[in-house]
Amino acid sequence: MELIFEISKPGRATTDIPQSDVPEKDISAIIDARYLRDELDLPEVAEIDLVRHYTNLSRRNFGVDLGFYPLGSCTMKYNPKINETVAAFPEFTCLHPYAPADFAQGNLQLMFSLQQLLKNIFGMAEFTLQPAAGAHGELTGVMVIKKYYERRGEKRGIVLIPDTAHGTNPASGALCGFETVTLRSNADGGVDIEHLKSLMDETVAALMLTNPNTLGLFERNIEQVAQLVHDRGGLLYGDGANANAFLGKTRPGDLGFDVIQLNLHKTFSTPHGGGGPGSGPVGVGSKLVDFLPVPRIVKDADKYKLSENFPHSIGRVRAFYGNFNVIVKAYTYIRSLGAEGLTRAAEMAVLNANYIKEKLKPYYDLPYDRVCMHECVFSGKKQVAESGVHTTDIAKRLIDFGYHPPTIYFPLIVPEAIMIEPTETESVETLDQFCDAMIAIARETKENPQRLKDAPFSTPVRRLDEVLAARKPDVAWKKP
Repeated sequence: MELIFEISKPGRATTDIPQSDVPEKDISAIIDARYLRDELDLPEVAEIDLVRHYTNLSRRNFGVDLGFYPLGSCTMKYNPKINETVAAFPEFTCLHPYAPADFAQGNLQLMFSLQQLLKNIFGMAEFTLQPAAGAHGELTGVMVIKKYYERRGEKRGIVLIPDTAHGTNPASGALCGFETVTLRSNADGGVDIEHLKSLMDETVAALMLTNPNTLGLFERNIEQVAQLVHDRGGLLYGDGANANAFLGKTRPGDLGFDVIQLNLHKTFSTPHGGGGPGSGPVGVGSKLVDFLPVPRIVKDADKYKLSENFPHSIGRVRAFYGNFNVIVKAYTYIRSLGAEGLTRAAEMAVLNANYIKEKLKPYYDLPYDRVCMHECVFSGKKQVAESGVHTTDIAKRLIDFGYHPPTIYFPLIVPEAIMIEPTETESVETLDQFCDAMIAIARETKENPQRLKDAPFSTPVRRLDEVLAARKPDVAWKKP
């Protein structure tokens, strides 16, 4: 496919701009001449060529509206179009972020109402919607924890992180000045209780626990884990990125979590990708409320306002008050489904993941053979041993069947990991077709392994040298 510059022909244009009626002025006295150019090197194309170029370019993208997107740990669920419609209301999109509170009562009411809904769904005392995404929410949560101990005069310098945690957890702890220590998993894929007992003392500030974890498994001993942490004065932090598995079934606050960060752009639709936008609200228990970032939305009689009057706050963590567009979509999603619908979504997400697990179990190694939650994790080590085909080869070949590959090589504790998350939005027919493709690939590894090593065959660009692409990326076109 040619680039837009390559189809450019001198003199062609998409618009006819009228002659300016504003007198010309010499601006060289105002702006440094180094920043002025007489000519802009822009492509010259007819409107039909421009439309066709970008339409064809868009067809080379893959999105959840085009097909099954089984990225594990990412929750790429279908985004109901009513969410987009509501988020596009001009009353929302045309309001300036710095508009006075008197002009933004509807927006403030929506955000305040969403915080109340999240408090009820997750059993926390208070929420902030400020963080821009999940990792930012993690950082905010750990900052709250640090502030809590500073106010108590306690010097705790360690954060425990299970080996099944999300990869951003150690970075969030380290950025706040904590030493991060790895907590081992047991044979069932949960927290190794004896190892936790040996690590948990008065130097530990918190345990950052992803539940369900990245193996797709719910922590069976969660109440015991919480008790062990709290008995030594520590706090239990919950990475809630996998909340799609337990909506309406259990509440982290009831299980003993003191802090939890969410991903509105995963759990409450708006599939993420391409760097954003996201939203990572943070909920806290009652003893941590004073430390939440400011400004906070408060209701005064029948009006809403942004208040800075919280002296023990960690301060501001975001310009404006979060990614409002994503917040609107999440609010719409929750109000559309209601309590019963959210519970049903979690039930179907778990059912779909276990359906895939059982269908593919005879063909791929299953390191933890127990009921999973929203995602299931296989290993391609059987294929490696039999024919030298690796997980990356399986993922590349799956593209030829019309599917986006699942997450691979994560979690790190599973060799040749294949992490599949179907979400609740996929039909049994879609799941069967996907499983048929994975089964066909498993057979190909025995019959024609070289075909997998050469895949994909259906893409505009064949397999890349991934090491070279990472070390010497070529991300900008240069005119010959």
